[in-house]
Amino acid sequence: MLKDITIGQHFPGNSVVHKMDPRLKIIITICYIVVLFMAANPLGVALSILLLLGLYLVAKIPLKMIGRSLKPILPIVLFTCILNLFFVVGEGEPLFDWWIFTIYPKGVQYAVLMGVRVLALIAGTSLLTYTTSPITLTDAIERLLSPFAKLHLPVHELAMMMSIALRFIPTLIEETDKIMNAQKARGAMLDNGNLKERVMALVPVLIPLFISAFRRADELAMAMECRCYHGGEGRTRLKVLRFTRQDFISGAVSFLALGIIFSTRFFVPGLQ
Repeated sequence: MLKDITIGQHFPGNSVVHKMDPRLKIIITICYIVVLFMAANPLGVALSILLLLGLYLVAKIPLKMIGRSLKPILPIVLFTCILNLFFVVGEGEPLFDWWIFTIYPKGVQYAVLMGVRVLALIAGTSLLTYTTSPITLTDAIERLLSPFAKLHLPVHELAMMMSIALRFIPTLIEETDKIMNAQKARGAMLDNGNLKERVMALVPVLIPLFISAFRRADELAMAMECRCYHGGEGRTRLKVLRFTRQDFISGAVSFLALGIIFSTRFFVPGLQ
């Protein structure tokens, strides 16, 4: 399960999606999420998924990576679907009625629609990290948040924290896997027993993991201080972000596709 978590990983490439300005990719990702949840009908959601699949194919990211990124959050998706299934009340005869549990056709429709939306949300944000390096992503976030610097907000520090968090997710996952294997080699029963026993068995894993995380954070802080890091003021960048002609074309095509998906909300009947 831990090896299936791909959040924060970057896959270098030379595709149009990889070369797109990271600021534009962040804006498109945010707009995609908004349009995805504004789509009030199955057609809009289906077009959103087709757009996402097209971007994965253009970026030459293996489609199996979508399954790997979605597998860890399937319990959350299932829980969301169950909530919509039992708590959405519709008109007409219920499909299932027992004790306090009642399922209406509207509840089934909302459950499926919400589950697909959440899966598409995770896959869309994963594409952003797959095609953008952490350093480039930090620069893009800082540039987008630069207007808030006038309000004396620590924009550079916030962007750096987000980048470091994304960068160390794969590292912590690898560290967790090593600790679990070491504990199993010492006879720890991490996969057996009831829920309480499994939770208690995780204590020998969590304690060394926290110690390792704090040690890595201290080493990183020391390394940054030794290199005279003092924040973003006056710092230069190896690669200056500039919009190119290809960015404008890619942005126009992307926003056109998002506009078509959003328009289905007004021309195609949605769930009532």
